[in-house]
Amino acid sequence: MSRESVQNTHIKSQLRQLHGALLDIVSVMNRPQRDDALIHAAGIKLDRALFPLLVGIGRLGPVGVVDLADRVGRDYTTVSRQIGKLEMLGLVLRQESATDRRVREAVISAQGRAMLDALDAARERIGSAVFQNWLEEDIAELVRLMRKFADTLMAEPE
Repeated sequence: MSRESVQNTHIKSQLRQLHGALLDIVSVMNRPQRDDALIHAAGIKLDRALFPLLVGIGRLGPVGVVDLADRVGRDYTTVSRQIGKLEMLGLVLRQESATDRRVREAVISAQGRAMLDALDAARERIGSAVFQNWLEEDIAELVRLMRKFADTLMAEPE
């Protein structure tokens, strides 16, 4: 049996476990109660429906509505309306794209950045509790491998 065949068999046997773990992670991360708990821990007032959009704009911005809608799995008309709400709250700004004048992009405002900073601090407190019994090198390895996995997925054609 060739080395490639052994490796493929090994990967196939672990893909089901990897898929199951990813489903568990996504299931936990998508629970509305988690967003509510993070918003509460950050001491901010924000509609839970707007939360992932604010985070997405803060991490990806400037970002177009269609790209953001695709990333959060929502219809672009809904996302456009919700970005309008974030804009009215002073958390984001809309601007013309530097590369395509037809596209309006969302960017985080100073007030939105302050809110994200509060969310990041709360996320760090919660994450510290989750990883309190992990070895430092295990956390570093998890982060390294998750980044590698995400980068690989992002590079793959649809």
